[in-house]
Amino acid sequence: MWWLIATILLVVGEMVTTSLVLGMIAVGSAAAGIVSAVGGGGALQIGAFAVVSLGMLVVARPVAIRHLRTPTSIRTGVAALVGAEAEVLSDVGSKDGRIKLAGEIWSARAYDGETEYATGSLVRVVEISGATALVA
Repeated sequence: MWWLIATILLVVGEMVTTSLVLGMIAVGSAAAGIVSAVGGGGALQIGAFAVVSLGMLVVARPVAIRHLRTPTSIRTGVAALVGAEAEVLSDVGSKDGRIKLAGEIWSARAYDGETEYATGSLVRVVEISGATALVA
């Protein structure tokens, strides 16, 4: 039970700090909780906690940070379209519209759900939701 409480507190701490340190230690705490649930002794629980936490901090955290800091220039797929400028082909409003984005025609709607963009105006892609670009 103590490992579960520790895991929850560490996850909450990670949500507050967003440093990816407490989250990695939370995974180690969860691993120790699993060892405890299957009947492992105290030394085995602490060993699991230490090994998994250290492994997460040394291996997983650098990879996660690298992915979080990926520059826009090397993003691929729809992630590369966020922030791009597009031309409005048919009026874009809260429900629908069409834009020309990266040489393709996309369905689009206003990101804030209220603004109307006239044909010929330039907009910036804020988010891609399915096959629809949300623009501002």
